[in-house]
Order: sequence, then C-alpha cells, then structure tokens
Amino acid sequence: MKRKKKLLYRPVGIALGALSGAVASAAFKQAWKLVSDEDDAPDPGDENRKLGEILLAAAIQGVIFSVVRAAVDRGGAVAIRKMTGSWPA
Repeated sequence: MKRKKKLLYRPVGIALGALSGAVASAAFKQAWKLVSDEDDAPDPGDENRKLGEILLAAAIQGVIFSVVRAAVDRGGAVAIRKMTGSWPA
C-alpha cells in the first residue's frame, strides 16, 4: 500500500516541483533587482563580472530556491494528508 501511495503522489510531486521552480525563479529575479539594480544576475562565465558579485548571486538564488521548494513540498504534503488522511511517503 505504501508503494501505491508513493506512485500516486509522484505526479503531484512533479507538478509541485515545476511550480516551485517558477515561483523561485520569479522571486530571485525580483530579489536580484533589489540588490543590484540590474535585471539579470551575472553569469559565472562572464569575465567582466567580479567573483564576489557572482558568488552573491549564487548564494541568494540558492537560498530562495531551497526555501521555496521546502515550502511548496511541505504544503503539498499537508494538502495530501488532508485529502487522504495519511502523509505521503
């Protein structure tokens, strides 16, 4: 039964992953505008950007993506528990 629930939750997990990626991407774009007054974050391969700026962008992006993913995953699990009565495995 546990395996069956896991298989049923997989499409939900995939959809939530796509949603969290889109939300995190939009949040990072706005955060980077606030930090740097630029629309686009620096590319690590851009030789005209300083290493500190590239690392700052990567750190901000990592934090935002991790927090958004955790929030969306947790929210999805709570919703599944409310609908089915059990926590997804």
